[in-house]
Amino acid sequence: MESSARWQGYLTVLSSNERETLLGTSLSRRFTKLPLWLSHPSNISAFYGLLVSLALLLPYRFAQDSNGWFTNWIFHSALIMVACLLLGMMSLIIVSISKRFPVAPPRYILYPMPFVGFALLSISLTEMLTLPVSFIWLLLLLPGPMYVHLSWAPRWRLLRQLENGVNPFAHLDIDHRNDSNEIEDITDGDEELLSVINALEEE
Repeated sequence: MESSARWQGYLTVLSSNERETLLGTSLSRRFTKLPLWLSHPSNISAFYGLLVSLALLLPYRFAQDSNGWFTNWIFHSALIMVACLLLGMMSLIIVSISKRFPVAPPRYILYPMPFVGFALLSISLTEMLTLPVSFIWLLLLLPGPMYVHLSWAPRWRLLRQLENGVNPFAHLDIDHRNDSNEIEDITDGDEELLSVINALEEE
């Protein structure tokens, strides 16, 4: 956790709005607790691919009669993780060029997508309906890399700058340092309550 401790030491010089932009809401705050090398956007995206692969373990086991189902699952899982890893790396490259700040992902769209995709995949494997395979894989794989592209990759870039002693907000024309800290006073340091308020504000 040494890397995270370094950038956390600079949080006191930031305003409340800047800290909110830097840390994000509950999911992003969990990732900020990891060392920066471990929370690299490509690693976070690959981790999502691993979660999808684990969810596919049972469908692969019971939908295939061949004894080689586990080998097929390993192969496809590796492809999924590599694809997600590359998408995460591309997102960081794009963000590094565009200097874009993080934005809130459309949760009501992205969060249910893997569950809908998994349900459709199960239906398709039972041969009850013939569904387009590309659509199912889009539902399964898009949410993680999309979250990384919209939210985590820009946020990781800011954390990296702060770790190197560079204030990522110094070039902004709008100075947020005199903004009111009423929300923080009300929550009295309660991070869970603060994350709920942040989520409501973003929605």
